[in-house]
Order: sequence, then structure tokens, then C-alpha cells
Amino acid sequence: MSIFDLPDAEEIARHFTGALRAARRDDRPYTHWSLENVLPEKIAAGILMLPIAPPFIDECGGVRDYNENNKKRSFFTPELRAKFPVCEVLAEAMQRPDVARQFAETCEADVEGGFVRIEYIQDTDGAWLEPHHDVPEKLFSMVIYLCLGPDARDWGTDIYDHNRKWCGRASAAFNSAAIFIPGDNTWHGFDKRPIVGVRRLMEINYVHPRWRDKDQLSFPDRPVTIK
Repeated sequence: MSIFDLPDAEEIARHFTGALRAARRDDRPYTHWSLENVLPEKIAAGILMLPIAPPFIDECGGVRDYNENNKKRSFFTPELRAKFPVCEVLAEAMQRPDVARQFAETCEADVEGGFVRIEYIQDTDGAWLEPHHDVPEKLFSMVIYLCLGPDARDWGTDIYDHNRKWCGRASAAFNSAAIFIPGDNTWHGFDKRPIVGVRRLMEINYVHPRWRDKDQLSFPDRPVTIK
């Protein structure tokens, strides 16, 4: 149940594709896009209200996929979708052909036949990510920032050049997002710095059919189509 009426998948898609069409492109040090007002307010609020406690992680090793910590990650799986309406309606919106078409048009991404993968991330003090580039099985990578607090704007993704030299940081303004297409030069991470509170964000991808962790997918049997 929800304490307020949630917009349906069509309304979410309409709002999101508008943000995607208005995205700002930057080609330095690699092509990436910045978005504002990404989700309808009620969806952003609904995500923040999910009764999912930030996982206790003693050591992250600078990666998400780290030993036992992998079991503590939260994906919008069929089970989570069935439990929480906000997870269901957002996943359905990301599955829609009009959203997939807009990703293909804005980011020139070949998304046909991919699968929706949505992760809800809650980082606490001590979390960090070493510079890395995503695997090519991710057809695009998008992070939506849902951070709150006086220092939250400084919790964006760090961007590095091909020599892994720091050259910028995405804004983590509430309900903003950053997108890029994984490639050998798309170095990014999260330099260790104080997190007072919880760094909340969502990573949304369409992933290739050869993606091995099928249990992370929102619709394991429903590939995305742009038609």
C-alpha cells in the first residue's frame, strides 16, 4: 500500500521522457548526460519511504559486488515489485517502449532486446568506489540521485579521464541524474569522503540478454522493445 496515490506508468514515462529530451550533453572527458526533475515527486518520495534499511557494510573494497555484501543489495525484482507499489509502477514505466525509444534517441543506445535492471542504493559513511568503467553488458548506465541533507550535493559520481585523473563530479542535487554509455574510457567512481546521513540513489540500466545475474532483473522474461 501507499499513503498517497501514485502516478501510473504512463504518467511516469511521460515525465521521465521529458527530462530525458531536455538532458544536457557533455563530451568531456567522455560523453555523458545530466538530467533534472527526473521522476514525479510522488515517485521520488515513495522510493525514500520504502521500508528498506541501509545495509550495514563493514568494508566495501571500493566495489558494489564485494563478497558477502552482494547479498545485501536491493534490486527491483519481481518479488520487490509485488511487495511495494512504487517499485512496480516505476519498473513498468522503465519497461515501456516510449521510454526505451527515448533512451535510444537521446543517448544513441542500442537498447532493443535488453532487460530492465534497477538497484536502490543506500550508502553510509565509509562507502567509496574505486575508479572503474562499467561492463559492456550494461547498454547504458544511469544514476538518479535521491540524496537529502546539507552536504548531499557533494555526493555525486566522480568522473576521471582516460588516465584515471579526477576531472569533475556530477551534481547530486535531489532528483537529478547522470547517464553514460559504458566504454573503455568511461572512468567513474566515488572518492571516499564523509557521508553524514544516507547517500540514496538508484542505478537504472538496460542490460544485454547475456547478463548473468538474472535474479537482479525486474522482468526476467520480458525484454525491452522500442516498438
